[in-house]
Amino acid sequence: MDEGAFRALRQRLRERAAAAGAGERGALDHVTPERVTAAAAEVRLGRTVSLAARIETRQGPDNPDPAGHWMTGPLGDGGPGEAVRFATDRFAMNVHGDADSHLDALCHVLFDGEMYGGTPEAAVTSEGARTLSVDLVADGVVGRGVLLDIPLLRGTDWLEPGDEVTADDLRAAESSQSARVGAGDILLVRVGHRRRRREAGAWNAAEARAGLHPSAMEFLADRKVAVLGGDGNNDTAPSAVEGVAFPVHVLAVQAMGVHLMDYLDFEELAPVCAAAGRWSFLCVLAPLRLPDATGSPVNPIAVL
Repeated sequence: MDEGAFRALRQRLRERAAAAGAGERGALDHVTPERVTAAAAEVRLGRTVSLAARIETRQGPDNPDPAGHWMTGPLGDGGPGEAVRFATDRFAMNVHGDADSHLDALCHVLFDGEMYGGTPEAAVTSEGARTLSVDLVADGVVGRGVLLDIPLLRGTDWLEPGDEVTADDLRAAESSQSARVGAGDILLVRVGHRRRRREAGAWNAAEARAGLHPSAMEFLADRKVAVLGGDGNNDTAPSAVEGVAFPVHVLAVQAMGVHLMDYLDFEELAPVCAAAGRWSFLCVLAPLRLPDATGSPVNPIAVL
């Protein structure tokens, strides 16, 4: 896709988001109380599955700035008569890396000097984001999750880095899995990134990874998807658009107001769904309450 076609697509998606009545919370406005209530009816097995990968504290080709974990206590020996002591620790994380599961807030992506809804980039300073921060999801997101498994559709274990998922792929996966994506849903797209990483070893995902083609975002607009999550970065690398990095991030977050979740893990969920013959479930997202932050670690839970 050339840059001119991308900009035309971005404008169409911005106009569609506005016409759909998306406000400051973006596509989360599609998650109505009625849809949350309906999503609760998806629970049949009473089984919960985490969709997050374990946070990694070791450097790797896709994790040059790993999370830090330090034990801060107990230190030394307890004093005389000190029966009660506490083990304590400290944690730090580069939220938007290429290894750990995280959620992108609507202030995370800037394009042509603007964030979602035309908010100027000056709203984000060294002291934090004054608007569109992760605070918008402080109460979490609860809704119907749908997993579309593209490697299953194509009869392979994973998509190779650089491969692209199209809107036709998403529709074909819906049909083969008998799972239609609807308004207010949390759409999860598996490309097999985590399985490839475990079986073939980590690689520099910043330079090569599978993801969605930008044109696939019209599928999300058609269905009024509330949140998009992937087991990779959602964007392909190298970029599918000449001269524009991370085009799916730009279209989802900046144009449509769709929160993204990157680098999730569907390797436990996918076989559970396949065995149950059901690819939809109650999904609960609970990011940390980080004031004025551009994102958060996230541990989504599927309840089947």
